[in-house]
Amino acid sequence: MGDPLHDRDRTAALEQVWAAAGPYLDSLADRPVRDPATEHLLRELAEVGAGDGGLPERGVGSAAALDRLLRVGTTAATHSAGPRFFHFVIGGATPAALAGDWTAALLDQNAAFRASSALAAELETIALRWLRELFGLPDGYGGALVASATFANFTSLAVATHWWAEQHGVDVAADGLVTLPRMPVLSGGYLHASSRKALQMLGHGRDTAQVYARDRVGRVDLSAIERRLAAIDGPAVLIANAGEVNAGDFDPVDALADLAERYGAWLHVDAAFGMFAALSPRTAGLLRGIERADSIACDAHKWLNVPYESGFAFLREPARLPVAFGMPGTTYLPGPGSPLWSGGQPGPVDYALHGPESSRRARSMPIWATLAAYGREGHRAMVERQLDLAQRLARLVDEAPELERLAEVPLCIVCFRAAPPHVSADELDDLNRRLGAALLDDGRVFVGTTVYDGRIALRPAIVNWRTTEADIDLLVDVVRELTAKLADGPTATS
Repeated sequence: MGDPLHDRDRTAALEQVWAAAGPYLDSLADRPVRDPATEHLLRELAEVGAGDGGLPERGVGSAAALDRLLRVGTTAATHSAGPRFFHFVIGGATPAALAGDWTAALLDQNAAFRASSALAAELETIALRWLRELFGLPDGYGGALVASATFANFTSLAVATHWWAEQHGVDVAADGLVTLPRMPVLSGGYLHASSRKALQMLGHGRDTAQVYARDRVGRVDLSAIERRLAAIDGPAVLIANAGEVNAGDFDPVDALADLAERYGAWLHVDAAFGMFAALSPRTAGLLRGIERADSIACDAHKWLNVPYESGFAFLREPARLPVAFGMPGTTYLPGPGSPLWSGGQPGPVDYALHGPESSRRARSMPIWATLAAYGREGHRAMVERQLDLAQRLARLVDEAPELERLAEVPLCIVCFRAAPPHVSADELDDLNRRLGAALLDDGRVFVGTTVYDGRIALRPAIVNWRTTEADIDLLVDVVRELTAKLADGPTATS
């Protein structure tokens, strides 16, 4: 096979994907999440052409290539789109979102500028407005769609950096950070690694965030933060965490907003999945005060259930975004004096100037599709159902004599461990490490380990739109079954 211009199978290749999609999606409810016995198939991905693992000199054609990719992929993938993947915080892709994502690939729009795609610019404007309305943020908030919560934190903290530098009379976009002191960044103990990574990428350093926690779990020490703010000679950045990753707990955003106002600090809220608490009356109070934040980071490929890569950042003053992410003049790109420029005009903006990416996929399409398809009511119902599932899991854990819940369940994560009565306390960490490994080897469900309050634990997160009570019950049954084998002692049965 030579030049793709002469590929006679180009439509057939799409039909192959379509033909494989239905059976694969239908199988997700019952198939194991991970099957280590299939990993040998991954070697076939390199064995194309001569079979030596190198780039093939002569291609095999799109039909043969897609046949191999689909055969290996649908068998050896981690089936995280299914209802029994509970680690990290990974949603699936709703039917509308998946179709919207296929449409994004089909149309292949560059969502950088209105001139490159008026369609993508309009969809992004609508998607951002609908997301703002979904979460009940004030009308003035604006933002940009980005690749992940890490990039949403990066985007938000980049704008915070420019704001902070302004207080020192420095234009960071033009002159950089070299003449400035270290930017003070304060947080409770729930500070996520993605915020540290954002600080690292911005040149502040990942270890410069000052953490004030009042216990080993990480609950914020407000008094310590206030004392530090009072001692700082100049502006600072506060990071609040809405939905921490071990148990789904929330910093008191309202109290941190009070401190930010009192001391003239920037308040950033990392709400990667916790933002969706706003959809349920049961949990909306956890976000009290978020409407006072200067910036907010969130993921869409978590609880919104759209495909990877999808996140968004909201700014209380969206006009600050192009200050941080504007591009120096290049004659062929849109800019002042260019007929391609949309700056200063009503309607869609040039979103390449509102975030870190210049060439940008039209990730607005799956977001628009799922919000249009299911609306506020449908997404609220999904969140409510998953809140119920989390409470069901908590109840089943509490009822099992060999399991121990370690934290309250304010949202969608249940943190617990195996703790059979006949196993000594000093052996429980080792037992739970082995349980985590056994769960991955077993493959029926996917749950990883964490450390909570100094103890090894499991922390399944429930955000996939496909997950049902049967999946929760299976999770508990598998954990109890493997605990009985590993603990080598009596374990009560369901």
